[in-house]
Amino acid sequence: MLTSNQQASDQPQERRGESRKLIKELIHTRTELLSLLSRLVAFKPFEEELDEEVQETLTEFCEILIDYTADAHFRLYRFIDENKERRKAVLEIAESSYNKISEITRIILDFNDRYFHDIDYEESRSKQLPIKNLESDLSTLAEVLAIRIQLEDDLIEAMVKGPLNTQPAEA
Repeated sequence: MLTSNQQASDQPQERRGESRKLIKELIHTRTELLSLLSRLVAFKPFEEELDEEVQETLTEFCEILIDYTADAHFRLYRFIDENKERRKAVLEIAESSYNKISEITRIILDFNDRYFHDIDYEESRSKQLPIKNLESDLSTLAEVLAIRIQLEDDLIEAMVKGPLNTQPAEA
């Protein structure tokens, strides 16, 4: 049977183990996102009317982009939002990057609203995509994703760098 001191000391270790798992999953999704971005950019220059392969890639990219954006927030800010994060370095980095992350999230959502095309819905099928801006919008998106990834990596580094053993050292 665990004492309350043992339970309290295990909780941060369990949270950090869970954090590492969530971070690993996030990085996997990020890799998938960047791979799709690379595939999409390889189709340049874009024609006025996107062919089926480009349209499918763009739709898949938008889906992964939104999944990644939501996952990143959930996986990185969850313990902070729940007031379970106690490490000062993690809290400081999260606080200093949050406004920029929110600004970039807005750009991501705007891109998705502009270019997501769900072929299963009639309204979406008739939607005219602003293809003439796609190349510059992808360039802008790639730039802000690079900034966001750096901010996330700073937070990830602080999260995994912290000591796993939070018990005071015995003399």
